[in-house]
Amino acid sequence: MNKRPFGKTDLRVSEIGFGAWAIGGPVKAGNMPIGWGEVDDTESERALRESINQGINFIDTADFYGFGHSEKLIGKIIGNRSDMIIATKVGHRLGADGSILFDYSKDYIVKACDASLKRLNRDAIDYYQLHTAKVSHLEAGDCLEALEILQQSGKIRYWGISLNTYDPFPEADYLFRHSLGSGFQLVFNIINQKAYEIVEQAAARGYGVISRMPLQFGLLTGKFNENTRFSEDDHRHFRLKPGVLQRSLQELKPLWKLADKYGVSPAKLSLSYILNVPHISTVIPGIRTAQQARENATGLATLEKSDFEMLHRLYDDKLKALLAYIQREESS
Repeated sequence: MNKRPFGKTDLRVSEIGFGAWAIGGPVKAGNMPIGWGEVDDTESERALRESINQGINFIDTADFYGFGHSEKLIGKIIGNRSDMIIATKVGHRLGADGSILFDYSKDYIVKACDASLKRLNRDAIDYYQLHTAKVSHLEAGDCLEALEILQQSGKIRYWGISLNTYDPFPEADYLFRHSLGSGFQLVFNIINQKAYEIVEQAAARGYGVISRMPLQFGLLTGKFNENTRFSEDDHRHFRLKPGVLQRSLQELKPLWKLADKYGVSPAKLSLSYILNVPHISTVIPGIRTAQQARENATGLATLEKSDFEMLHRLYDDKLKALLAYIQREESS
């Protein structure tokens, strides 16, 4: 497993990380599923152990994943190991009515960090992230003051922000202009290449970059068909509606052919594409099983320049419109 520098920090992260959203379990905020359906904690623990065996040293989670359950599992298996790099997030909590609230107040962040440290069984969080905070939160200053307090007290080592899926630019620009933080987590994959410009700017300014949703909720695995359906406790229930599946499968046919050319699965091709983009620090596919840990960590390909450029043209010609359609369907 190759290790890559995370911006100007002293962190060296495995190029494939462990996305720990799914192991949080099937929780809901009001009527919205924010998990990925039923999971087996025993298998999740096996997945964590196998990821370590495969050389993965970067784990990304959030205090909102399973309302802390994901962090607890990581704390149980990894704990305070100094050879593992743990990233988590803060800023989402449940309101009194069960709906999602965004809370970036100083007091809440400080308390939430203490709670995460306890669940993670760690002395310090290596990389702490504001979970899709907006410019208004950054301008208010409470969250920045809290992060400074936590950093000075040694409870977090570095911090950054997890950017919005469809409009990552305002918050990235704010951090750039004010020279704040050490990195970004952003959606970047073959279907969603919006943040390419941010990746380039981040590299020039010394920020680390985490690529999340590398398989676009599984659309880029090639394992779904038009009849695939997801349970109501699965986040993909409202993300991957029948129309999205139908149109995506049609537009993604060139990818299946390209995967055949390299002798890899569509998922491996998708991960390989991201890692062929200069300056990506790590990619965090969601990992639920030991088998997925092995599959994601091995057998990736180096793409020929012509194929790499073809995937950019495909985005400009077709996938950008597909992404806009997916966004509309999610909000309908």
